[in-house]
Amino acid sequence: MTEQKQALFTIFGATGDLAKRKLYPSLFRLFKKGELADNFAVIGTARRQWTDSFYHEVVLDSIKDLMHSKTEAENFASHFYYQSHDVNDAEHYVNLKNLGERLKAQYKTAGNQVFFLAMAPQFFGVIAEHLKSENILTGEGFERIVIEKPFGNSYATAKTLNDSLSKVFTEEQIFRIDHYLGKEMIQSVSAVRFANPIFESLWNNRHIDNVQITFAEFIGVEERGGYYETSGALKDMIQNHVLQVLSLIAMEKPEKFDEAHIVKEKVKALKAMRQYSSQEALENFIRGQYIAGKFDGENYLGYREEDSVAPDSRTETFAAGKFLIDNERWAGVPFYVRSGKRMTEKGTRINIVFKKEAENLFADNCDDQPVQNVLTIYIQPTEGFSLSVNGKAAGQGFHLEPLRLSFRHDSEFLGNSPEAYEKLFLDVLNGDGTNFSHWEEAARAWELIDVIREAWDGDTSDMPTYTARSMGPQAAFDLLKKDGNEWAWQPDLWYKERGYYEK
Repeated sequence: MTEQKQALFTIFGATGDLAKRKLYPSLFRLFKKGELADNFAVIGTARRQWTDSFYHEVVLDSIKDLMHSKTEAENFASHFYYQSHDVNDAEHYVNLKNLGERLKAQYKTAGNQVFFLAMAPQFFGVIAEHLKSENILTGEGFERIVIEKPFGNSYATAKTLNDSLSKVFTEEQIFRIDHYLGKEMIQSVSAVRFANPIFESLWNNRHIDNVQITFAEFIGVEERGGYYETSGALKDMIQNHVLQVLSLIAMEKPEKFDEAHIVKEKVKALKAMRQYSSQEALENFIRGQYIAGKFDGENYLGYREEDSVAPDSRTETFAAGKFLIDNERWAGVPFYVRSGKRMTEKGTRINIVFKKEAENLFADNCDDQPVQNVLTIYIQPTEGFSLSVNGKAAGQGFHLEPLRLSFRHDSEFLGNSPEAYEKLFLDVLNGDGTNFSHWEEAARAWELIDVIREAWDGDTSDMPTYTARSMGPQAAFDLLKKDGNEWAWQPDLWYKERGYYEK
């Protein structure tokens, strides 16, 4: 039987897009599964002057696609209360405290509190300070704060932000969301590796030639041009999502599969990553910006033509590079990463490329060259994994044929699997920080990224470009070609063969 959780949630930024698209539906999923029932309440707070009844309508609209029973949905929404709030005004926190005290008693939440900051990072510190100074934090039950990325925009700003939170909350109480870590397949990386001796025994530089991590989006910046101009692909994706996945792949086997031991090994892997000089950063990392193009009869704008984007913008919409890890397991193995917008397809995948056999045993029997074995872990839009191997083609004579051993979760499973935020909410309620980013991880990631960012900012050469719905600028392919490698995933080739790209 599911154990019902007791907690008062306070969502700062409750009128925003994130709350409506992700937070309310995820809480509703937990409600439908019985994880949340009678003993929870939600305070939504933001500047807008909403009433409780209007707030209920917003919540109901956000969960309409998940709703099977109107009575159930209305029961869920009845647990929501709205409080107009200025995060800089101490008096408003008094009102928040009074409402919270009433709801904690009414819903018997055992004093447990979760604060979700769906707001800009510059408000994190002031909110935390007021929660303490206005005695909203009582110590009666557990008290946890959940924050969204970006966690700073450099090591210096991230440290300032972390210092302000650490004055009020311990590291164990701070949950920094990286929603990719909530993905089912990301958590399965460890299962694929550590539960299968066939892979774990090969998980080293004696057998692995290179590792490739791709986070590709076919959408552009949409309505987020203003935000993206202050971020770019390097900070938006590489610093957090990509490095989090890389550390999971590269870490040593933890002594136990729990938060403390997993984080310890991830941090060790990140600290073993080579810190580049400015010149090395320019040699090993490239950027790009999408330009207008036509794909399958549809015209796409270039990045500089998007709303709220400067016509001479040098913000990168694509970043690719090579990381090196200087330890015994990974010495000499390049970790290639790339992420971009307006790429050919939406797809997040990891390719583990194994080394070729030094000598082709079958060279005298056939002209076919064996393909490299590649283990692919799919994260989005489907989840699963595949392994490319060589086999004999059926029929007369001896011919090698590339084969793929593949498993993908079916649509029924994906429909029933926990949405990322649902699982992250449950982890917060359980006090499990395994799937969140810890300060030591974030700090090291910024140290690695700051060097690249500063090198790019000092580089006045022309920004490489790539046509919308392609797989990035030529420089991203040349980066691997220098090492005698190539990207394992090139979906654009399939479309080119069929004439989807138009001049």
